Amino acid sequence: MDRRHPPLSPACRTLPQYVRHWADTTPDRRALTFVDFPAPGSRGVHRTLTWRRLDLRVRAIAARLAAQAEPGARVAVLCPQGTEYVTGFLAALTAGLVAVPLYPPGLPGHGDRLSGVLADARPAAVVTTSRMASEVRDLLNGSGTRIVCADEVPDDEADDRPPVDVDAEALAYLQYTSGSTRAPAGVEITHANVVANAGQALAAYGADTGPVTCVGWLPLYHDMGLVLSVAAPVVRGALSVLMDPAAFLNEPVRWLRLLGAHPRAIGAAPNFAYDYCAGAVTDDQKADLRLDGVAALINGSEPVRPGTVERFQAAFADRGLPVAAHCPSYGLAEATVFVSAARPGQPLGRFALDRDALAAGKALPARPDDPRAVLLAGCGTPAGQRVRIADPVSRTVLPEGEVGEVWVRGPNVGRGYWNRREESERVFGATFAGGADAPDGRWLRTGDLGAVLDGQLIVTGRLKDLVIVDGRNHYPQDLEATAQDAHPAVRRDRLAAFAVPGRTGETSGSGEASKAGEAGERVVLVAEHVRAASLASLDVPAVVRAVRGAVSTRHGLRLAEVVLVPPGAVARTSSGKVSRALTRARYLEGAYGREGGGEAGRGSGGDAARGGTPDDSIGGAFRGAAGDAPGTAPASSAHVTSRTVG
Repeated sequence: MDRRHPPLSPACRTLPQYVRHWADTTPDRRALTFVDFPAPGSRGVHRTLTWRRLDLRVRAIAARLAAQAEPGARVAVLCPQGTEYVTGFLAALTAGLVAVPLYPPGLPGHGDRLSGVLADARPAAVVTTSRMASEVRDLLNGSGTRIVCADEVPDDEADDRPPVDVDAEALAYLQYTSGSTRAPAGVEITHANVVANAGQALAAYGADTGPVTCVGWLPLYHDMGLVLSVAAPVVRGALSVLMDPAAFLNEPVRWLRLLGAHPRAIGAAPNFAYDYCAGAVTDDQKADLRLDGVAALINGSEPVRPGTVERFQAAFADRGLPVAAHCPSYGLAEATVFVSAARPGQPLGRFALDRDALAAGKALPARPDDPRAVLLAGCGTPAGQRVRIADPVSRTVLPEGEVGEVWVRGPNVGRGYWNRREESERVFGATFAGGADAPDGRWLRTGDLGAVLDGQLIVTGRLKDLVIVDGRNHYPQDLEATAQDAHPAVRRDRLAAFAVPGRTGETSGSGEASKAGEAGERVVLVAEHVRAASLASLDVPAVVRAVRGAVSTRHGLRLAEVVLVPPGAVARTSSGKVSRALTRARYLEGAYGREGGGEAGRGSGGDAARGGTPDDSIGGAFRGAAGDAPGTAPASSAHVTSRTVG
């Protein structure tokens, strides 16, 4: 088969233009393959669309949508993972409409959030499938929103309407962020934004010149899944191979087999996925794996642990996995997705930093074997955009080695938040102080803390999550990493540390009594116990003592309360990440009970009791399985926050 790729077309400025370009120039090349796994042990049933066929389906669905909605109206994509999701999304853009990528209405635990997003976006139409049409009608509840079933639109409708001349600066889609204590916000992504970000990612991962195949299982409603499995392949004219997240969860070796089956494959996943694969894939399953052709493994969307990268590499090194394929990455929905990444071929950037200096805002080197050292992974350098570290108060640029807020400027940064003018101006319209020498233009305030060392971006945490006790800064993910290693009963990566108001007469974090009326903040840690144990069977006081002792020794901090809760009780966002803000809110409401054993999540097992995304959601189920994957070693305390690419 001819695997050569024609050069990118500089005349294309939108994804619909790229689809037409590849359909005209390489009509019989494969564009999209969805691999279905109908039964346990299945090697997969492939459904493939060529560029000609993809273009035909997109134009047919676009014609139907254009007949249902005026240009600029919103179209919610409520399809299962598969070809209809891709064609439905691209069809909305082709018709000059604004896509709203969402998830199927039956996804457990997401009902309230989905209703909130639909109320905010107010779509004129929904694109779904005939199999899900009934659920969608129930969800819309007579709202008058039109329903288009992508799989029922005939091909001959493709020529019913002339192509729409879409302006590259027009709004392409709304990427809704995961809500914590507020309603989800829709980031306004233009056609130019997504094309620019796809190009930036392709360049960063070495996919802008040679042939590549994007192999993914991430949900397409997630920004990392949408850009790396849809936008980037469309811009590059590359094959995208998709599978369902549940298929990966059930048998993670399926993803690895697909990576191995395609030359120069690029895969993307959160840290959990690599930990899960390292522990769950058996020797028998590894026997027929060949991973020597993998070009890049993108690690993002959550803290990247160097220990996980090393375990994954050790598990599959004898299968030919290139050690230089690992690409820790950083990004966020407000920048479409991609901001910065380590490049393929570069060794993993490991930085040992002094914990006390880091708490004081200085990234100073430490010995890696120092028990008080913090090991962080570098997220490489940005591509096609600018990143600066800013003092969030003075709005001045900080020099290399100082910790501040990460600010981003580039053609990939979204316009703002849908229907949130004041918040948009505050987040997307930041300017530097400092006179003529200050960087010009408007910058995106990411809310992430980081520093630049040896030219690499290092992300240390979230500004809003920073815990300040007795004048010292503590990163919650650092406290959580220490706590999860303190006792085997603590479930990995299912903890939340946060500050709450102190009470008069209580001791502060250092143990000094607060004066009347001057009680400082207290630090609370809520942690799930492992699935293999019940709360009643655990020696809860011993677990609490171990966690308290480890945090006190390593961080010089006294935890005011340690609450052990059942699996699924720690609140999470729709993408499966722990939500400290929502867990804190639930704690303050009394949902987790008193120190030691909380009652959250018992009894009915409802979403409200658990305070977040339930374990049987796609993201939650994956995180649950990965957190207790058999054969995985305890997680290192080394980490780097990476919100999206994620």
